[in-house]
Amino acid sequence: MNDPTETLTRYLRSGFDALVWKLDGLSEYDLRRPLVPTGTNLLGVAKHVALVVAEYFGMVFGRPSAVPSFPDDGGPNADMWATADESAEYVIGLLRTAADEAVATVTELGLDAPGHVPWWGDRSEVTVFTIAVHVLAEVHRHTGQADIVRELIDDQIGWNQGRENLPGDADGVDAQWWRDYRDRLQATAESFR
Repeated sequence: MNDPTETLTRYLRSGFDALVWKLDGLSEYDLRRPLVPTGTNLLGVAKHVALVVAEYFGMVFGRPSAVPSFPDDGGPNADMWATADESAEYVIGLLRTAADEAVATVTELGLDAPGHVPWWGDRSEVTVFTIAVHVLAEVHRHTGQADIVRELIDDQIGWNQGRENLPGDADGVDAQWWRDYRDRLQATAESFR
């Protein structure tokens, strides 16, 4: 039987690892490029995840965090982009620190440890388990965003390096296959105009 703590921490780690991989090998420019109308960019997603995770596993359980608090002077969405002073190395470091703090909170406090989320209103009394599940969903949701943004930048796809989880060479799938596939999907969509 799997240990729930080990299972949660393994999935948290895999989500963080996948998100870090989505940033790997790109220039500061590509990491900051807003590729959709809402400005979503890879470094901003990573910064947001780091800040959110640090808050949930730090403040909610009365634990200190090495990750700074949400910026209070940057206006709406200040957590979704990296300033010119926040290098990729710095933001990735925040993300790794937040991951380590999350795992430490889960393993050191245990799943039943109580916490308080002030911004959750009448659901504010929580446990480590509740927050671990919430943050697990949050990390994987944002990693999915990063997956799409990374594909828009340089066509890199998949779960992580060496584990694409999509059809590939072994399946007879190459760049032309993907173009044909996309064209087939577009033609299907067009039939509904």
